[in-house]
Amino acid sequence: MTGREILHKMKEKVGLSSSADSGKGKSKMSRNITHGFHLVKAKSHHDMEDYVVAQFKEVDDNELGLFAIFDGHLSHIIPDYLRSHLFDTILKEPNFWTEPENAMRKAYRITDTKILEKAGDLGRGGSTAVTAILINCQKLVVANVGDSRVVMCKNGVAKQLSVDHEPSTEREDIENRGGFVSTFPGDVPRVDGQLAVARAFGDKNLKEHLSSEPDVAMEMIDDDTDCIILASDGLWKVMSNQEAVDTIKNIKDARSAAKRLTEEALNRRSSDDISCVVVKFQ
Repeated sequence: MTGREILHKMKEKVGLSSSADSGKGKSKMSRNITHGFHLVKAKSHHDMEDYVVAQFKEVDDNELGLFAIFDGHLSHIIPDYLRSHLFDTILKEPNFWTEPENAMRKAYRITDTKILEKAGDLGRGGSTAVTAILINCQKLVVANVGDSRVVMCKNGVAKQLSVDHEPSTEREDIENRGGFVSTFPGDVPRVDGQLAVARAFGDKNLKEHLSSEPDVAMEMIDDDTDCIILASDGLWKVMSNQEAVDTIKNIKDARSAAKRLTEEALNRRSSDDISCVVVKFQ
């Protein structure tokens, strides 16, 4: 086995990825719960800017499923930094086990502050984030900034758990901070005419007008829960939430399901990096 193949196997084992790549894993606490991920780089000249976390982690007598999509803009360094640091920061919060939603909010703030402080090293640009933590296979806590999204399927029906932070819907907050929303150039609303999301990590030059405050939600997992899908906007630009869950409803293997979603997005002419994590509960 070559060094590159060994590295690929190591990445697959821990579920960390940043290129045209895929992997899968399963819970030790519940044999029914599995995860898979798949990423495809856009046909562009920049480096892959989507990064994924998908892994189960044992903490004392508890099991955590850690799942995330980080979609960078003008940067692959900041999403890579988030992949390496955000979950650690969340889990270090003293109140994580009693108040996970508050812990996630605080960790997002701490992490963004560190990114801004390290702007000289990390460079320009920023990243969206959607993070989902599955606690002991029973409780799912979700947080996000930007337009990467998490969707839950229960009894075949899609339910979006994250919030798409678009400049057009947050115009008032942006203007109250002294910024503006413009569709020039092009036809996509952008903060200060530059960024097509209203919340993000990093983006130091826009930070006065941008928020990094996440929306946080909590859902209980029950017998009706089929799956969750986390994906970057490369998927959601071309597919509705219900179309996504319908596309994979008959695919048992989580990695095959994630790959199928990326293939369908490409079939629908998605031109962006596409990253997808699927967690199956049945």
